[in-house]
Amino acid sequence: MCPAGVRVYQQALREGHVTPSATGMAPCLVDFGLLHPALDDPDRLEPASPMAALHSLLRASGQRIADERRREEKLVVAFAPLIREESSEAADVTALMAVTGKEQISRAIADALSDATEHALTIQPYRPHLTRDPEVHKAAMKRDQAFLDRGARIRALYQHTVRHTPYTRDRYEQLTGDVEARTLDEVTDRLIIVDRTVAFIPASADRSLALEVRHPALIAYFINTFDRLWHLATPMYPEAVHQPTLNGITPRQRAIAALLVEGHTDTDIADRLGMNVRTARVHIAKLAATLGSESRAQLGYLIGQSGILDREG
Repeated sequence: MCPAGVRVYQQALREGHVTPSATGMAPCLVDFGLLHPALDDPDRLEPASPMAALHSLLRASGQRIADERRREEKLVVAFAPLIREESSEAADVTALMAVTGKEQISRAIADALSDATEHALTIQPYRPHLTRDPEVHKAAMKRDQAFLDRGARIRALYQHTVRHTPYTRDRYEQLTGDVEARTLDEVTDRLIIVDRTVAFIPASADRSLALEVRHPALIAYFINTFDRLWHLATPMYPEAVHQPTLNGITPRQRAIAALLVEGHTDTDIADRLGMNVRTARVHIAKLAATLGSESRAQLGYLIGQSGILDREG
C-alpha cells in the first residue's frame, strides 16, 4: 500500500469506518479488499480484519507466483528446440553484448563480481577532468570488499600520476584483502576482467556504452595483455616502489619526453599520462630548463641528443 492508503486504513481501524471520499487518494484499499461497504449503510466503508486481509493477499500473491512459474516452464519447453537449432555462428554473437548507461554498466559489473570467486583484473586510466560521483564510488567499494571477503583477489593498473591522488590512496586504505595495484607511464583504456569468464571494455568516449565480452579467445587475449603490462609496471600498493631520478630528469619527465619526440600536443600528453594540461606544461618547462632548451623544436632535438630515453627507469 501507498503511505496514504496506510493512513486511511489505520483511521478505519481506529474509528470503525471511513467515508468513501477518504479513499480518493488510495483506491487500492477497496481493490485489495481492505475496505468494504457497510451492510446497513452503502455510504460508509468498514475495514476488513488485517489478519484476514493479509491471508487473502498472500493467497493471491502465491497464485501469481505459481502462474509465473508455469509460464517459465512453458517458455523453456518452447525455446529448447530453438536453442538446439542455433548455429555456432549465431551463438558467437551472444559472446559480445552492448550495455547502455553508466548505471546499467555498474550493475552488470556488480553482477559479474557477485558470481565470481577467483580474481578481478582491472586497468583504470585516470582522467582528472572526470567528475567522480561519491555514491558510485561508495557502491563500488562495497562491491569490491564483498568480492575480497569471499577470498578473491584484485589486481589494478593505473598511470603513475595516481600514486599520490586522494582518490586512489583512500581506496586502498579502506579495502582489506588480497589486493595489489601497480602503475605505468601509460595504460590502455578501461578494462575489467572477472575470473576467466567475462570482461568489460568501453564502447564510447564518455563511458556511457560498454561491451560485455564472454568470448573465450578474447578473454584469453585480454588476460595475456594485462599480464604483460603487470610485469612491466611499478608496484604501488601494498608496498610502493619509486622510480629513480636520473641526471635531474624525473620518471614523469622522461615519459613526457618520449611523447614530445613523437609529436604529441600538450593536451594529448596530459590525457595519456593522466594529468591536467597545466601540470603537463609545468613538467615540460622543467624538462626544457634542465636540458637548456629555448624552444619546442630545440627541446625535441636535445631530448634525442641527451640519451634520456635510452635509460631504463
